[in-house]
Amino acid sequence: MDESTTDAVDDPAAETENEAEEETDAEWMEPADKPILEFLQSEDAFEPAQLDEAGLCPGNFGAYRCRELTKYGLLNNPITGVYEVSNLGEQYLDGELDPSELEPDE
Repeated sequence: MDESTTDAVDDPAAETENEAEEETDAEWMEPADKPILEFLQSEDAFEPAQLDEAGLCPGNFGAYRCRELTKYGLLNNPITGVYEVSNLGEQYLDGELDPSELEPDE
C-alpha cells in the first residue's frame, strides 16, 4: 500500500473522531463546556484560571465560557471571577436537562 492509499484510509476515521469531539448538547455550547462544568463541580475548583492550570482550556477562554454558562443558568457567579455549578448545571451533568431548551438571560 502506498502513502496516498494509507492517507485516504486514515482520513475518514480521523474526520469521524474529530466530528465526535466537536459535538455538543446545544447549538450555543462549545465542546469544552461539559468538561468545564465537570471540573467546576469539584469542591476545590471555582475560578477560570484553574481551568488553564488543569489543562482544560486557556484561562481567557474559560472565563468567557463560564460567563456564557452563567448566562444560560448552568453556573452561578456569586462573586466576580468565582463560579459554581447551579442546580440546572447539576441536572445537566446528571443527564436530566437538555441544554438546547435553555434561553440566555439578557
